[in-house]
Amino acid sequence: MLKRLAQMNLVEYNSYKGVVLTDAGNKVALEIIRFHRLLETYLKEKLDFPLEKIHEEACRLEHFISDEFIEKITEQLGDPKFDPHGHPIPRKDGTIPHFQEQTLPHLEPGNYTISRLNDEDPELLAYLENMSLIPGTEFTLLEKEPFNGPIKIKYLNHEKILGYEVAGNIWVKN
Repeated sequence: MLKRLAQMNLVEYNSYKGVVLTDAGNKVALEIIRFHRLLETYLKEKLDFPLEKIHEEACRLEHFISDEFIEKITEQLGDPKFDPHGHPIPRKDGTIPHFQEQTLPHLEPGNYTISRLNDEDPELLAYLENMSLIPGTEFTLLEKEPFNGPIKIKYLNHEKILGYEVAGNIWVKN
């Protein structure tokens, strides 16, 4: 497959030395990411799929849709900047907004807003969505115990204690 991608000028490939995307390969990769994240947004916002299921469903669809279809989705969604997990959606010109983020365990007590969730574990996504800990949720970090101890937060008028592992999958913009 790598040799085929190299023949298509999408990667530079040398046996035992690694692979690097070419400019053309980078453009194709960003387009696939754009399609994927727009599909995730459509599945969540228009079809009400649960957060933990949109990634896999978008993976099944992303390679089979046309540019025209994705533009219609983009138009219906109002050209969103972020997907439901909080990941930036590459613009049509291939640019991606960059910003500084930190995971919850690296924060000091104070007021914050969730910007992004790690989307690799569907069970964790279901847990976080069930607790309404999703991008856009405002919270106050009340206490943080040392040595990877629990973290106490307050949001939506109630307090919750999160384990270090769960908190490490919640990102906040600086």
